[in-house]
Order: sequence, then C-alpha cells, then structure tokens
Amino acid sequence: MAKVEQKKQVVEEITNNFRESQSTVLVDYRGLNVAEITQLRKELRDANIEYKVYKNTMARRAVVKAELEGLQETLVGPTAVAFSKDDVVAPAKIIDQFAKDHDALEIKGGVIEGEIATVEQIQELAKLPDYDGLVSMLLSVLQAPMRNLAYATKAISEQKEEQEA
Repeated sequence: MAKVEQKKQVVEEITNNFRESQSTVLVDYRGLNVAEITQLRKELRDANIEYKVYKNTMARRAVVKAELEGLQETLVGPTAVAFSKDDVVAPAKIIDQFAKDHDALEIKGGVIEGEIATVEQIQELAKLPDYDGLVSMLLSVLQAPMRNLAYATKAISEQKEEQEA
C-alpha cells in the first residue's frame, strides 16, 4: 500500500509541475554519457530549471490529470523533463543549444504556457532572445523617437547657424 501512495505522490508532483510551469521540454537523452548529462543538469539548474527523469507510466497519468493528453505519444522510451516556472524561453534555449552540441540529445516535444508544443515550436522559442535581450530591444525602441528628435533638433540648429553666417 505504501508503494501505491508513493506513486500517487509522484504523479501529483509531475501534474503540479506541468500545471505550474511556464514551459516544459521533454527530451530523449539516450546516448549521452554521465558527464554530458551532469553538464546539462548543471546548465539547467543554473537557470532555475527543474530537470528530472520519471517513469513513463507515471508521466502519462500526470499528463492526463494536467489535461495534456497530446503528450502521451512523446512519453515513449527514456524521457527526461525540464520544467521552468520562471522563464518561458530558458529551457528551450538551453536544451536546443545542448542538442546542437550533442547529437544524442533529442527534443521530443513540450508545453508552452499550458499549450502542447511541437519540436519545431520549441526550436523557434529557442531562437527568441532571453528576458534581458527583450528588455534591451524594448528600451532601444522606446529611445528611438527621442534620439531622432535630438538629431532633428541638432540638424535644424546647425542649419540656422549656417544661414546666419
């Protein structure tokens, strides 16, 4: 009976992670050695991303409870799951870059803000700039009108000086 309760707790943990995460990426890690997996775990941990391997039977029950039944087809073979509660882009970016450097790592699918995502959508998400990059782009856009006004004012001032001379 204790084992059944333990399994129920694990299913509940997985379900809560799916529900609370901004984004989730499922990967097949076959072919990676221990050092490579440790490196991936460290990169994900540094970005505050939870990376775990669960039994597929428990993960399947959790996706049903989380109303993400479309993920059941990806839960075949060895599957690791990266959950990010803070940053939508970070897990996709880190895992996509790691997969480029390590052919053995394969992205299977995921969830982006509660919606099931394909491998292509996760790879597109990985191409987006991170939070700091987006803030930088926004500030640049906000500064552009003021910068243009300053250049125009300077040009008019220089033009008037030339006419007076």
